[in-house]
Amino acid sequence: MYCRERYSEPASHSGSIYRGVFLVYLPTWRHKYFDTIVHTFFSTLHLITHRTDIALYCNGANAIFTVLPRLAGVPTALNVDGLERKRKKWNRVAKAWYAISEWLATFCASVVVTDARSIARYYLERYGKHTEFIPYGAETGKVPADGVLSKLGLEASRYFLYVSRLEPENNALAVREAFEQVVAPVKLALIGDAPYAEEYIQKIRATQDPRVVMPGAIYGAGYHELLSNCLAYIHATEVGGTHPALIEAMGRGALVLYLNTPENTEVAGGAGMAFELANLEEKLGEVLRMSSEERSEWGRRAAERVAERYGWEAVTHQYETLLTGLVRNSRKTDSRRRVK
Repeated sequence: MYCRERYSEPASHSGSIYRGVFLVYLPTWRHKYFDTIVHTFFSTLHLITHRTDIALYCNGANAIFTVLPRLAGVPTALNVDGLERKRKKWNRVAKAWYAISEWLATFCASVVVTDARSIARYYLERYGKHTEFIPYGAETGKVPADGVLSKLGLEASRYFLYVSRLEPENNALAVREAFEQVVAPVKLALIGDAPYAEEYIQKIRATQDPRVVMPGAIYGAGYHELLSNCLAYIHATEVGGTHPALIEAMGRGALVLYLNTPENTEVAGGAGMAFELANLEEKLGEVLRMSSEERSEWGRRAAERVAERYGWEAVTHQYETLLTGLVRNSRKTDSRRRVK
């Protein structure tokens, strides 16, 4: 697994292993528009000189690099994620790169993976490309409050929770502004951060409402503690496929409010409450008027949906089947070439 030095351990830890996974830390160019593709370029060069049976790439912007391992005899799978060109943070050049990369993905990689059926339909209708649908997975079951809530000044079932990268298309500012119109003794925990989004984050933090809590990003046990004990989870992302935070909140039995997009609706199904940005304040009030039994019933249905559709066993089995199948096909092709 290739990791960026800036987010992980120093380069001196390049030989480290995590649960059987060999971690390779490589440099990148710390720039909003080049961070991902520069790191992927270095990773691809390393991959070609340290041959593997197969390579899995993530992010549609990396489509062009998937052809290089294939030329070296290594089959590649590309998880394109969502329609990244729609993100507000990108300028025209970046959006154009993503648009071109969508097309490149259809033939550069050995196989394209989509994490939402709506994204799979998009590639089929626009490019005539069949893709492999494999969603993200999530665990189910609540985690008891164990320190993080008290540290943040929160009480179980007395706070709305929002978790995402703090970028414009994820609408953290709109969520904060809607919450500020609600008169109730509850809090809003805005969890997350983002590189290269300082100006937008400053706008989010510019509030006089003491009920708004913004501690930055929280990972691991603390993150799952927050999901398990919130009054309701607010998911306001506009762009992307299956969002991990959404299914993780559902898996922890949270009442979920989700922005009404095809991708979010696909995940939530009938186990969450849809909203438009214009009526989010109204939906928050609706949650506050619910009984604890009603909120628990929403959470139960959400957890059941995740267990049925997004369990990790099923997801990992799909990836194992896909990747081992590509390896077998590649070896068969090599054998036929040697026979000829």
